[in-house]
Amino acid sequence: MRTPAVSYVRVSGKGQVDGDGFDRQREAIRRFAKTAGFDLLEEFRDEGVSGTKELAARPGLAALLDRIESNGVKVVLVERADRLARDLMVSEVILSQFTAAGARVLTADGADLSAAADDPTRTLIRQVLAAVAQFDKTVTVLKLRAARERLRRKGQRVEGRKPYGFHPAEKQVLQRMAQLRRKPAGDRRLSFALVAQHLNGEGHTTRYGRPWTRGAVHAVLSPRAGR
Repeated sequence: MRTPAVSYVRVSGKGQVDGDGFDRQREAIRRFAKTAGFDLLEEFRDEGVSGTKELAARPGLAALLDRIESNGVKVVLVERADRLARDLMVSEVILSQFTAAGARVLTADGADLSAAADDPTRTLIRQVLAAVAQFDKTVTVLKLRAARERLRRKGQRVEGRKPYGFHPAEKQVLQRMAQLRRKPAGDRRLSFALVAQHLNGEGHTTRYGRPWTRGAVHAVLSPRAGR
């Protein structure tokens, strides 16, 4: 059974778009796929994009990554390593994206770019990138914590699930719920169960699209029960 794969081709100069760059890469990839038992399903390409550009500057490569993450194909074929990237740091950043998605990147001569773990330079770059990522994560956590503390000092709610009525679409339902629950002069207050029955009859649903129940109405109105 042949293994599904996708291909990536790139030319850096505008003049190469109409030349034989794409055809040469396609032919090399096609020959390798045939002999190595891969079934090419789709091609992704970037035209006139430098090999020093990172993922954000390559729409074709970004689309390829999306394909890998959403459709289950886990093999990417390129003609040579420099078609993926000429800059070593950029190459490692891109490869880390594909590795995180569980994909292998193979060249037309059979080299597995994802498995270059014994290259000390690449190992160092991966370690630096991991350290930077960890630093960014730590800084983000600290910034979020500081922001929460600042809001808390102002008396604002900053943690936990937002109460019902927080979102604009819920305000009208909350007002109707309070209206139904309010004790009319000379009559009995509606029970939570009857409030739920009225809400459902009027076509209102909970935040999660479910019918209202006695318990759900009570959970929303209990802090306001004395109103």
